Amino acid sequence: MALRKIVEVGDECLLKKCRPVTEFNRHFHVLLDDMAETLTDAGGAGLAAPQVGVLRRACLVLDEDSGEYIELVNPEIIARSGEQTGLEGCLSLPGKWGIVTRPNVVRVRAQDRDGQWFEAGGEGLTARAFCHEIEHLDGHLFSEHVDHFLSDEELEEYLKAEESGDTGKDGQTKE
Repeated sequence: MALRKIVEVGDECLLKKCRPVTEFNRHFHVLLDDMAETLTDAGGAGLAAPQVGVLRRACLVLDEDSGEYIELVNPEIIARSGEQTGLEGCLSLPGKWGIVTRPNVVRVRAQDRDGQWFEAGGEGLTARAFCHEIEHLDGHLFSEHVDHFLSDEELEEYLKAEESGDTGKDGQTKE
């Protein structure tokens, strides 16, 4: 396994639609292993193949309940419900944070590293990460959902309010 460079905004691969994975071979397994090591090193909640410069429909999402990565190959969202509004960032936009509304519960259908189909579901952060990473595979970034990026002061205020339970359902701090 090896750490891969996470590409940042400005790299055109982040804006391209990825091709489906059709070969589930050793080379592809190495990509998934490298992505897992890269994600662990970066401390994120998910990582999509285009973020390491590979235009294939594959991503990893941290399962908030188990603490394990879910490998999603050729994923599609098959169900979503509820709504959550909260803080979101991206490893390809370092230091940028915004408030984004996403479904609270998401179910996906995908293939595993060997090509076997499965379904997985998640809520909260896991649901947010499913949506965020699958959008990467279609050439979209979370910044498309953000009205404005939080300043350092706004971020600090938001995190303090969240820690004390003073954020509302809409993700805004209560006055």
